[in-house]
Amino acid sequence: MTPRTTDEALHRLLRDGQTRAAAIDPAHARLWEAVAAATEGGKRFRPALVTAAHDALGGTSPEAAATVGAAVELLHTAFVIHDDVIDGDDVRRGRLNVSGTFTSRTLAAGAGPDEAAGLGRAAGILAGDLALAAAIRAVATCGAATDVTHRVLDLFDAALHTTAAGELADVRFALHLDPASLSASLAMEEQKTSAYSFALPLQVGAVLAGADEPTVARLGEAGLMLGVAFQLVDDLIGVFGDPAQTGKSVTSDLRSRKQTPLLVHATSTPEWEEIRTYVGRDLTEVELGEAQRLLTTCGSRDFVDELAGTHLARASSLLDEIGISADVIPVVAACLPARAAEGVAA
Repeated sequence: MTPRTTDEALHRLLRDGQTRAAAIDPAHARLWEAVAAATEGGKRFRPALVTAAHDALGGTSPEAAATVGAAVELLHTAFVIHDDVIDGDDVRRGRLNVSGTFTSRTLAAGAGPDEAAGLGRAAGILAGDLALAAAIRAVATCGAATDVTHRVLDLFDAALHTTAAGELADVRFALHLDPASLSASLAMEEQKTSAYSFALPLQVGAVLAGADEPTVARLGEAGLMLGVAFQLVDDLIGVFGDPAQTGKSVTSDLRSRKQTPLLVHATSTPEWEEIRTYVGRDLTEVELGEAQRLLTTCGSRDFVDELAGTHLARASSLLDEIGISADVIPVVAACLPARAAEGVAA
């Protein structure tokens, strides 16, 4: 059956993967089941941006847009799974992620903690690889014209390279070999999140609709602005959020010493000498509260919040100039401002 929505397309891709996995052996089938489980619980705004851009620009390829939208969601799933392995996190969205699930099962089977954790990491790496391969295959077989498919694949390839560069920069910055400037920290966030979460969906939706290259380029610029705004809000949630609502740890960024714009800004304030004592280690609830208080009183929290607003306004202006803001901005509003309101305690 031809998929008409991104959810239908994603379900078909997951079902096809499950069929191939089950034909190999039960253990591999369980790995693919973990991939499928990792796609659950998200807001699906990335595929929604694909179809919103396609429809707003008068596209006539809804089936291809649905399939490519599902591919973007699988790409996101791959990055999330790998990101958790890199960060050493076993929980995502309030439940065990792929690595955590396999670690837990292996512990229950009698393995030691180190061996179980090693298998969990391996499962995470392999599951992410499977999701990535499925995403690219979905684009290649989306049914669009050959030249259009090649252009979409080029955009996916560029997003992959950019995101990998941003992820590596994030890990390198956390080593604190050199202090990160605010511009370098923002560039890292643009690479790590903006390229594939916002610029890619908007651009491939436009390409599938037959838009000209200047429009595709401007949508890419708007997507980068949106992505930085989104990531800045996510950074706030990563320290000030309510895990019960967000499913996201509020100590991971501090523990791993991530040089996010929030912490980079804090290094320029008089409070930094005290704040730094709460960075790079596990925190008690009381210590976390004190770190949150200091990051608020030093002005870093407000600085990041205002910076997110500036980027969002710039993106809205670009979309207005293209003439599609009325169609696309509601999709963005459903993910970014809502996350800020629901996930970050006042």
